[in-house]
Order: sequence, then C-alpha cells, then structure tokens
Amino acid sequence: MSAAGTARERYRSQVSEEIKARAREQIATAGISALSLNAIAKHVGMSGPGLYRYFASRDDLITELIRDAYRSLADTMRASLDTGADVTGLAYAVREWAAQDPQRYFLIYGTPVPGYHAPEDTTRISSEIMAVLIEAFSALPVEGQDTAFDAHLASHREWAYDDSVPEATLHRCLSFWTRLHGILSLELAGHFTGMKFDPALLFADELATFHRAAEPGR
Repeated sequence: MSAAGTARERYRSQVSEEIKARAREQIATAGISALSLNAIAKHVGMSGPGLYRYFASRDDLITELIRDAYRSLADTMRASLDTGADVTGLAYAVREWAAQDPQRYFLIYGTPVPGYHAPEDTTRISSEIMAVLIEAFSALPVEGQDTAFDAHLASHREWAYDDSVPEATLHRCLSFWTRLHGILSLELAGHFTGMKFDPALLFADELATFHRAAEPGR
C-alpha cells in the first residue's frame, strides 16, 4: 500500500471519528430522534453532501454508533471476566460503563429508533456480551428443579451458541440480565431521582437477593 493511500485512510478514519463524536454529542443533548447529518456536517466544517462520503445515510451513522457501543460493552465485560471478576463484578462493570455515557447505553438498550433496522453484524457483536455472561454463570453450581421456562429453552437456545450449557444456567443468566437492565434503565432515566434513595444501595441489594434466590436448596 502506498504512503498516500495510508495517509488518505488515516485522514478518513480521523474524520469519521470526529463525525461520530459530534453525533454522540447531539444525541446526548437532544436524543437519537434529533440526530441531524446537516447539523453534524456544519460542526465538522463540511457540506452536507461532503459528509455523505463518510456515511451514506443517517441509518449508516446510527449503525456505526450502535456497533461502537456494543463493541465497547463487550470488550469491557470480557476484560472484567479475564481479570477475575465474578458475576457480581460483571454487574458492576456494566453499571460503571453505562454511567459513563447513559445515552450510549440507551442507544442499544433503550427505545428502538423508529424506522431503523440494525444489520445482522450488530447482533453478532451483542451475542458476545451474552457469551461472557454464560461463561461466568457456567462456573457456578446450578441445582434444583427444572421449570417450565427451562423446558421451553431446550428448543429455543440457538442464541447460546453452546449445546453443553444446561438450560437452568441459561435461565439464570437471562434472569440476571433482565434484572440488571431493569435497575439500570430506571436509574439512568432518572426515575429514582425524586424518591431520594441511593440507587447504588438498591443495585447492591438486588444483586444479593438474586444470588440468595439462586442458591441451591432455597
């Protein structure tokens, strides 16, 4: 590859990152529905048509932001697990990641963007997040009676990508994930603000309650 080609690619990458940074600022200020390519183009000093050389449409830009968000969370969780975090540690890693940029969190776990359909590769990246959770839960003992949902999962487990994981483990993983996001979504959207309690204490208590309920013999 020529030096000129490398320089052009480096410049294109820098401009693309600047466009995405401006888009994230716009979303943080007014929400995803207010995302405007023309306004972003003005901020980065180019014409509207010039910006379309980097992102062919608003949906293309949204897709890149979603990919970046999923990749960032997947990498955060993988790094946490690889450095010895248990399931509780993963929960706190996700909470810290979400608190750093709530709009990034809502971009992938909030209300779907009207008229937008994410491409399949974003699903692949998001599946890495679940793979980390399944790995963490697979290290824990699972006992007890199978439930109706466990039986249902026996024929609806393609998302797990591992036939050796018991349905009870997958069920526990899903329960954890839905409880985690329920608390985070309410907290980050400000629904606890007027209630005057500490959301961090609620978060810790819910994690402890989840683990107690999942203990064998309970």
